[in-house]
Amino acid sequence: MAYQKLWPAAPLALALALAGCGSSDDSSGPGDGLAVDNNADSCSVVSSSGQPIIVGSGVPGDPAAPEAASGYRLGYKAKYSSKYMVVANTPLATKAGCEILKAGGTAADAAVAVQAVLGLVEPQSSTIAGSAFMMYYDAATKQVTAYDGRETAPAAANGYYLARQDQADENSPAPVPSARRSGRSIGVPGVMRMLEMAHGEHGKLKWNQLFGEGIRLANDGFRVPQRLASAIASNASSLALDANAVQTYFNADGTPRAALSIMTNAPYAVTLKALADGGADALHKGPIAEAIVAKARQSVGDDAARTPITPSLMTVEDLAGYQAKKREPVCTTYRNAYYVCSMSPPSSGGIAIVQALGILENFDLAAHKPASPENEGGIPSVMGVHLVTEAERLAYADRDKYVADTDFVPLPAQGAASMLDKNYLKARAALINPDQSMGVAEAGVFGGASASYAVDRTQEYGTTHYSIVDAYGNVASMTTTVESSMGSFHMVGGFLLTNQLTDFSAQPQDSAGNPVANRVEGNKRPRSTMAPTLVFKGTQPGDFLMATGSPGGGAIIQYVLKTVVGALDWGLDAQQATSLNDFGASNSRTTNVDGSNTTQDLSGLKAGLEAKGHTVSTSAQSSGISTIMRVNKGGAVKLEGGVDPRREGIVLGDGAL
Repeated sequence: MAYQKLWPAAPLALALALAGCGSSDDSSGPGDGLAVDNNADSCSVVSSSGQPIIVGSGVPGDPAAPEAASGYRLGYKAKYSSKYMVVANTPLATKAGCEILKAGGTAADAAVAVQAVLGLVEPQSSTIAGSAFMMYYDAATKQVTAYDGRETAPAAANGYYLARQDQADENSPAPVPSARRSGRSIGVPGVMRMLEMAHGEHGKLKWNQLFGEGIRLANDGFRVPQRLASAIASNASSLALDANAVQTYFNADGTPRAALSIMTNAPYAVTLKALADGGADALHKGPIAEAIVAKARQSVGDDAARTPITPSLMTVEDLAGYQAKKREPVCTTYRNAYYVCSMSPPSSGGIAIVQALGILENFDLAAHKPASPENEGGIPSVMGVHLVTEAERLAYADRDKYVADTDFVPLPAQGAASMLDKNYLKARAALINPDQSMGVAEAGVFGGASASYAVDRTQEYGTTHYSIVDAYGNVASMTTTVESSMGSFHMVGGFLLTNQLTDFSAQPQDSAGNPVANRVEGNKRPRSTMAPTLVFKGTQPGDFLMATGSPGGGAIIQYVLKTVVGALDWGLDAQQATSLNDFGASNSRTTNVDGSNTTQDLSGLKAGLEAKGHTVSTSAQSSGISTIMRVNKGGAVKLEGGVDPRREGIVLGDGAL
């Protein structure tokens, strides 16, 4: 079927209007109960001459056809809109979400459209067969909900699933060609189930109206972004074991697709059409589900050598039985002036963010602002970096020992309440020496069964993030992932399957026999560091201030925390806080100071940290922070957007930005 005829290359708001979009039933028209924006310039960017440019048009200045990547894009300033805004890490996905908002959709509606396009244009970071966490604020009820769409291990998996081909045989060899490239890394997907749940509770447009831009781009083609081209080239040998990946990501002569070349993905369009018509069931039951299982259970590669591949133990029953979940968000007051909510387990990110803030509120961070914040957020101060990274070491120590899927492994003592207790965090803050780094922190002591847990520093890798505010005041902060770049390299139906299960510990216990909380178990969700975060003024939800989050695997906590601290303690705007030099530390002696902006002189910061005992790494960081703040500007309430200059994203909203 020629799906592009159903979804013409016209602005999506017009396509929805022509389709007679409505909020609840077939008789409703495009304006019934919807905040439709008729400004033709909305969801556009402003050219150097001040004229609006439609994203994806291909004209000079189109951010969907960028110049060669430099690693850091200098000169970004905060963007402002009055009604709605989307910030994502690729222009075409940002545009798809913005057009949904322009047509009167909610943040939940727009999130579906963004995800559909991300799986096409940013497959190195996201997939419709992946996982995600979403923090959602409903303005009408003033409620914050944490949505969990994390993958699960197959029911047949046990603690040795990633370590042994035969889980029961202690002498069995490890999965081949590696745990990641084998079928053992592939989790039962959850992102579309999660989005369907959130849309059912918060959507206004019909589900089948949210996939049009993804279908159109898959059929008509798009220019290959620089980061995707780099991912294809660097992963070429692993992708070559999969015929579907070769057909999609390589030219007829076997060379990887080049940046800015035109790429189509007809199988992906077919999959999106099935999702649009059948809901998430289309992915979890029937032919697509059967194809996913068959691909995951593939035992030899499609290459000429027929390379052996250890298969997954996933079944169609695993897919059919998957359930997205609503979790109680992890929230705290900060300095008695803000209310911060982030993601709960199986993510460790939210607890770590909230713990770190609870530690930092015992220090006067405002006295340690970055220098020259008007210049790319400035250069952080030595004491500012020292205090934040010491707080992170303490938070990571608790994360590494205690946090996993709480459906299987409870948090210590009274759960999150104990880990976030103000007195406990004040005691943790007292461990920070302002003159000397602690290097490696010890986890807090809670007693009980959790005292025997082993420390597990398994890290995650690739991800992407987007933040959305709609015209009704609803907010979505969503982090979504395929895990490592290009996932498990298994491809079916135009989309990649993740290697998310490598976020589990490969061993169920340490050398002393202590159990690892984040061990593999059937139907369990691997620990994550994803930390979509919402901030409100005051001591409860209601006065929205900020939505942010980032990709970055195990460093997500660091990227999000520096952004929140930058905004709340150092008074940076959304772009400055996002652009601000990434810095942070997991629970190791190494402190990371981002070197991607080569115009900055970091020598003084590095020397000052080394004088306090830090081992400093200035390797380039790859955050993808997407931030929206609600501010008063010129006497009017505005949405203020900041996009990470280290990736390819943009800010879009009502009007040309």
